[in-house]
Amino acid sequence: MTEICKNWTQWLKQNRFAGQTPEMVEQTTKWLEAVRDLLLVYADIKPYDVVLDIGTGTGLLAFKALEIQQCQGRVIFSDKFEDCLEDCKKILAELNITTGYEMLLCPCEHIALPASTVHKALMRSVLVHIVNKQPAISEIYRILKPGGKFCAFEPIIRSNTRYWQILDSRYIQNYEDFKRVENEIMENEFDSLCNFDEDTLRTNLEIAGFNIPEVNVQEVASKYVVQRGMVNEWFNNPPAPGQPTTKERYLKYFDEKTVNKFMSDVQNYLTGREISLKSNAVFINATK
Repeated sequence: MTEICKNWTQWLKQNRFAGQTPEMVEQTTKWLEAVRDLLLVYADIKPYDVVLDIGTGTGLLAFKALEIQQCQGRVIFSDKFEDCLEDCKKILAELNITTGYEMLLCPCEHIALPASTVHKALMRSVLVHIVNKQPAISEIYRILKPGGKFCAFEPIIRSNTRYWQILDSRYIQNYEDFKRVENEIMENEFDSLCNFDEDTLRTNLEIAGFNIPEVNVQEVASKYVVQRGMVNEWFNNPPAPGQPTTKERYLKYFDEKTVNKFMSDVQNYLTGREISLKSNAVFINATK
């Protein structure tokens, strides 16, 4: 498996933007901030709430929650990866923030908090990295106080535009074979990235005990001209630390020569062309 990405801090700060132009990085950053702001509107954080940011990463949600509370409440930066919490500690030190927060090292399937202790649980793009999502959602329900809220954002990867949809079979060797394999990869029930959608998440929430949870679908669309080098990043940049790259996924079905030829064909066909991509994402707003 690829060694290009060592930990989550590196992925969030570097690999997430691999292959993007400066303009695209700026657009992605603004989109992330918009996602954050909408989640916090849903959460309706009060000054003295206990707020848990699950899978905090570099603290996108937690830092804004601290700003809203003006350090009067209790914001918990929670992650199972120590490098993420250490990075957040450095930022807090640079901002000279010493109160109103704590760090919690644990996975979201086993949150190290007593039952019914949190007013607001926040999450962004965490369930997408968990194969069995039910235990995590049930655990979130457990630690929420009655009337507490779970507000989350998750990308629905299985709805992404697929390579075969933006390619022309006349220019791609083994086009039909790669189309078949891509569809199989994107519908793998054991792959955390694509084994769920808005309907399965709604079912997970209802099983956990949330009453009539809101699961709002948003279509995310983009259009840009493919630059030389982008295709290589698409195939060789991992979707998360420890996850196989797209190239590595294809190598389970084809030999390396065949995969390299496919990558070359894709690059030659798409470079300089304007493409339109879309996917769905969901915003969760659920109350215990």
